[in-house]
Amino acid sequence: MPELPEVETTRRGVAPHVSRATISDVVVRDHRLRWPVAEDLPQRLRGRQVSAVDRRAKYLLFRLDADTLLLHLGMSGSLRLVPARTPPEPHAHLDLVFSHGQVLRFTDPRRFGSVHLAPGDGGSHPLLARLGPEPLGDGFTGEWLYQRSRGRRQAVKAFIMDAATVVGVGNIYAAEALFRAGIHPARAAGRVSRRRYGELAAAVQAVLTEAIDAGGTTLRDFVGSGGRPGYFRQSLSVYGRAGQPCRACGAPLRLIQVGQRSTCYCSGCQR
Repeated sequence: MPELPEVETTRRGVAPHVSRATISDVVVRDHRLRWPVAEDLPQRLRGRQVSAVDRRAKYLLFRLDADTLLLHLGMSGSLRLVPARTPPEPHAHLDLVFSHGQVLRFTDPRRFGSVHLAPGDGGSHPLLARLGPEPLGDGFTGEWLYQRSRGRRQAVKAFIMDAATVVGVGNIYAAEALFRAGIHPARAAGRVSRRRYGELAAAVQAVLTEAIDAGGTTLRDFVGSGGRPGYFRQSLSVYGRAGQPCRACGAPLRLIQVGQRSTCYCSGCQR
């Protein structure tokens, strides 16, 4: 599914085209997303201007005058900017039609995405209210991880994938960051030292920054807002490489289950 770098790549691709543009129409072809799209959404959006496009965790935030449109891509969602009158492809559930003649089209084959109109900056919406710090923001540090992890038996990989701990670190980037920090993914979060959490926080930030610069990671479903794939997959050290030699020490990479997720790691480099 799209993770933080993919969502940020999408935001950067979309924002220049829709910021300060007016929504002239909204077309909802299928209200059946993860949560039903509100029946009155089109009438509440028509004629309103998008002032900016931000991101919180894996949510895109379309800023309006007094509200915020929250859009989550789900497991297979994507956004495309297409000319008006472009025929909708299968699973094109929602169009934001702009007065400048372009359409922002939300396509989601699995329908796990969602669209909500929230008051103000959206921060009080139930989907955002309890989220942890942004991994690339000042609030995310090794000390934060260390203090929050004390006494926890939960595996460290599951711990950093918890959105209450830090947002946007999904399966791919958690595996890659733990490899760079040399931490075994199944180690209890409470047994990781302050020093190693400092290394892990730095690794999370480096991996995400590099992935954003590369346009995300190409998996089965994700391509960027302009239809271009991401290229970070070429840089993956462990994710999806089970049985292959570790690029650092040559040992075969192993596959285990951590928190009901398949997890690839190096037994030689990660302790």
